[in-house]
Amino acid sequence: MDCANGKTALCFPILSAWIADHAEHAALHRIGSKSCPKCEVPCKELGGNPLKMYETRDYILYSEKALRHDPAEVAGIAEYFHQVDMKIGNNVFAGLDPVNPANLYKPDLLHNISLGLFKYGMEWVEGFLKKHKRQQAFDNVWKEIPPYPGLSVPKKAYRQVTEWQGKEMRNVSPYISAVLVSTLRNPDSFQYHDFKSTLNCVSALVNLSLMTQYRSDTPDTLVYMERYLQTFHRTKDIVLEFRTSKATHTEASLQDRDLGELMANQCANEARHNSAAKHRR
Repeated sequence: MDCANGKTALCFPILSAWIADHAEHAALHRIGSKSCPKCEVPCKELGGNPLKMYETRDYILYSEKALRHDPAEVAGIAEYFHQVDMKIGNNVFAGLDPVNPANLYKPDLLHNISLGLFKYGMEWVEGFLKKHKRQQAFDNVWKEIPPYPGLSVPKKAYRQVTEWQGKEMRNVSPYISAVLVSTLRNPDSFQYHDFKSTLNCVSALVNLSLMTQYRSDTPDTLVYMERYLQTFHRTKDIVLEFRTSKATHTEASLQDRDLGELMANQCANEARHNSAAKHRR
C-alpha cells in the first residue's frame, strides 16, 4: 500500500471472524460440544436469561495455564479446565497477534437462526400439534397457502418434507404464524391457554427471525430483537416438553433394535412352524 509519506508498506489482513457451525468452533477452540466459544456460560444455563452476563473466555490465559503449570498441580489444572468446559491444550488462534479468539465467533443466520432456533422450534411445534391432534389440520392449511409475489409457496405437505435446508426454513418464517393461527382455531376451554402461549412463542421467534435479516440495524431494532428473544424464552416452556435429547435418541434406537430382533424371531418361528406342518402333511 502506498502511504502518505511516499513510501510503500506491506499490509496483511487481520483475522476478524470465523464463520462456521458450532461443531467446528468446538474443535477449533477446544471447548465442549455444549459450550459457548465466546463466554464461560455453564451448559446448564444455556437458553436461560438472555440478559445475564458471563465472563468472556480468555484463551491466552487458558494456553498459559496448559503450558506452564507445575506437574504437581495436574489435578488442580484439570479441575480448572473442567469448570470452564475446556480441553487442556492450546487454541489454534491464541498465538495470532492481534487476534482475540473469543471475538472470532460471529453468529450467522444460517446456523444460529434458520438451522438453529427456527428449526428446533418447528420440531417442538410439530410435537405440540401431534399432542393436540392438529397435525392434519396444519397440513391442510399448509397446502392451501396462495401464491404471492416474493413468497415461496410450499409444494408438499409439511410432514412430507423429509429434510429441511436453511433456505427452506428461512422461506417458512413469513407465513408460519398465519398457518398456525388457522390450525389452532376453535380451542376448547382446556386448550385455550396452551394454544395462546404457543402462538406467542412462535410469533416472537418469527419476528426475531425476520428482523435478523435486516441489512442494517438501529438502536430501536436491536431493542425489538432483545424483546422478541426474551418473549421466546419466557413462553417456550409450553413446547419444550417435546424437545428430544441425545438420551431420547439413544433409547429410541435401542427400542427400534429390540423391535427388529423380536420381529425377526417371530418370522423365523413362523417359518419353522410352517415347515414342520408341511412335513407332517
